[in-house]
Amino acid sequence: MIRSRLLSWLSWTMGIACVAIGVMHIVSGMDSIPDGKSGGPTVDSLVRFFSAIFLGYGLLWIWAARQSPIPSKAVRWLAGIFFLGGLNRLVSWADVGRPDGLQIVLMALELGLPPIFFWLTTADERKAAGAVSRPAG
Repeated sequence: MIRSRLLSWLSWTMGIACVAIGVMHIVSGMDSIPDGKSGGPTVDSLVRFFSAIFLGYGLLWIWAARQSPIPSKAVRWLAGIFFLGGLNRLVSWADVGRPDGLQIVLMALELGLPPIFFWLTTADERKAAGAVSRPAG
């Protein structure tokens, strides 16, 4: 029960946060990232393009959080994509150098949250299956 509630809360939080971040980046472009001003129109275009994808990613988290039970397969895919983003930040760090401190915090979240999601992923499905398989009375 606790794991199921935590999965729901984390899924909603991921969805709302990703939608908010996506909207912020769409509206602000390069101003929404540290050192963004130095990127020029091409980087601004790229930031706003990927922001729309990030917004859609957040909407998928919200969709998953609204399901009953929360689909473990969707959570695994979404968490895996998030983890891949964190791995790509590591590649960037190794390739071009240490990023801004905020980016390091984000990388820690991107690498740390997916294992939690994987651990929680079947909690809601097990809860629903237990409710269905228990005999009445």
